[in-house]
Amino acid sequence: MKSLVIGGATALVLAGFGPFAIAANAQVFSSQRNQGVSQTGAQAQAPEAVRGEGTLQTTLEQKETLYLDKNGTYEHDLVLSQESAIGNRRLPIGTVVRGRFEPAEGGLFYVADSIEIADRIYQISAVSELLRDRKDPRETSTGAILTDAAIGAVGGYVLGEVFGRPDLLEVLGGAAAGVVVGNTTAPSVVVISPEDPIVLYAN
Repeated sequence: MKSLVIGGATALVLAGFGPFAIAANAQVFSSQRNQGVSQTGAQAQAPEAVRGEGTLQTTLEQKETLYLDKNGTYEHDLVLSQESAIGNRRLPIGTVVRGRFEPAEGGLFYVADSIEIADRIYQISAVSELLRDRKDPRETSTGAILTDAAIGAVGGYVLGEVFGRPDLLEVLGGAAAGVVVGNTTAPSVVVISPEDPIVLYAN
């Protein structure tokens, strides 16, 4: 009778139905299932990276001109204005380029970190040439200068009234001072119009 019991237990173990075999199979199945979940999660969280060199011809995605302080960082999207490529991947016109303008000596750089094609995100690494700053044209335009000149002229007239009868030289001197102030105190900004090309170099 003992031999039958032992033999039956041995047969169950060999057939994969013994308690140890069931526990082992359960652990293997659980391990495989967890690995599958973690691999799927990792694939979902890590977008594909596009490697290689290439030149991207882009413009602003928005239709308004930007006036950016060279000391700030600004998130803005660009779009490809010409069909381009990075490595072996072709990028169609209209591809959205995501990134930001970052401060640099003398202006800003645009640093791109990803692109969007057909609702899929791909990681890239690309940077523009230096986008140089200049005097804010909104404060050095003809209208702004004339306004400064008018303010200066009024200031010259008022000073003339305070210290005696104002004459033409005082008024003109005040106007000239207003023009100088308008041109020298206007802040420096990086101006980017919607039609301005922004060339990015991928690496």
